[in-house]
Amino acid sequence: MIESAFLAGLIKVLFVGIIITAAYLITARNLMSLVSVYSLQSFTLVIIALLLYLIEGSPVLLAIAAITFASKVLIIPYFIATIQEKIRIKRDIQFHFLSPTSSLLLSMGLMLLVYIALSQVMEGIAERENLFFFGSVLGISLMLMGMMVTFSRKRALTKVLGFLSMENGVLLFGLFVTELPFIIEFLIVIDLIILVLLTTILTVGLDSTLEDYHKRLHRFHLWEDTEEVA
Repeated sequence: MIESAFLAGLIKVLFVGIIITAAYLITARNLMSLVSVYSLQSFTLVIIALLLYLIEGSPVLLAIAAITFASKVLIIPYFIATIQEKIRIKRDIQFHFLSPTSSLLLSMGLMLLVYIALSQVMEGIAERENLFFFGSVLGISLMLMGMMVTFSRKRALTKVLGFLSMENGVLLFGLFVTELPFIIEFLIVIDLIILVLLTTILTVGLDSTLEDYHKRLHRFHLWEDTEEVA
C-alpha cells in the first residue's frame, strides 16, 4: 500500500507543473506548442485525479480521470491541431492590453492574493488537509491565468485555449473543494459550450482575429445589425 504522504508529495510536484504550463500558455507564440502544452496540462490533471483516487478511494475520481483524458488529452487537442495544420498558421505574435511580461506579473500577483484570501478563510485547517488548500489556491489561480490568455491574445485559437485552461482550473478546484457529482455535471455543460464555440470558429475561420472574425460573420450572414435586417 502506497503511503498517503508520498502520494500527496507527488501531487504537490504536479502542482508546479501546472503552474509552468499556465505560464507557458500566457507567453508562448507557437500555436502547435500551445496545443501540446494544453494537452500536457490536462494530462497532469488526469494524474492528479488518479493519485487522489489512491488516497480517497472514490470511484468518481476514476470517471473524472477517464473523461478528462478522452476529451482534453486526446480529442480536443487532436481536433485543434489538425485544423491548425490545415490553415498553416504557426504563430500568434499579436498581443493587446497586456504584454506577456505584464500578464505574467499580474498573474503572480493574483495568485498571491488568492493565497492570502484562502489562507484567511481556511485558517486552522488540519495538517492532513493542506493538500486541499493548495489545490484550491492553484485551481482559482489557473482560472485567472486562463482568463489572462483570453484577455491578452488576439487570435481566436489562442483565446479558445485560454478558455479551455480556465476550465481546467474549474476542474482542479472542484477536485479539492466542491462535491464531485456537481463538478461532473458542471464540466458537461462547459464542454457543450466549448463544442459549440469550436464548431462556430472552425466554420467561419480559425485563422482570424476577433476583428476579422466579425467581418466573416457578416460575410456568411451569421451576424446582422438590426438596421441591416430592417
